[in-house]
Amino acid sequence: MKAFGTFLVALFITFSINSQEFKFEKETINYGKITKGSNGERTFVFTNIGTEPLIIKNIQSSCGCTVPKKPEKPIMPGEKGEIKVSYNTKILGGFSKQITIFSNAKKSRKAIKIKGYVAEGISLEKEKSMLSEDS
Repeated sequence: MKAFGTFLVALFITFSINSQEFKFEKETINYGKITKGSNGERTFVFTNIGTEPLIIKNIQSSCGCTVPKKPEKPIMPGEKGEIKVSYNTKILGGFSKQITIFSNAKKSRKAIKIKGYVAEGISLEKEKSMLSEDS
């Protein structure tokens, strides 16, 4: 009987540890077409819809060109949290990157994504010289 009681306590603790969940406003952020060197920082907003504090343990990106920043403090039930992501906009061309979040939620791994296209921007000087050549 003592072993059964211990089992129930362990089961309860396991359930309560994994009763967190979070919901993102957007799971993919589309940068669209942006110019080289422009601001590459975006923010994912989420809400803890669980009954316990949500702890983001770690965040990994699919490459070094994407740097995510996790919340340092637990997100309490019903509260919103943010994950800031910076993409290196000096790299030309299309991109699609995955960010994996490790937490104490029911699903301990959650993937979110960023995508877009970085184009070579025309500088004001180039534009002026092009206009003066047409005259």
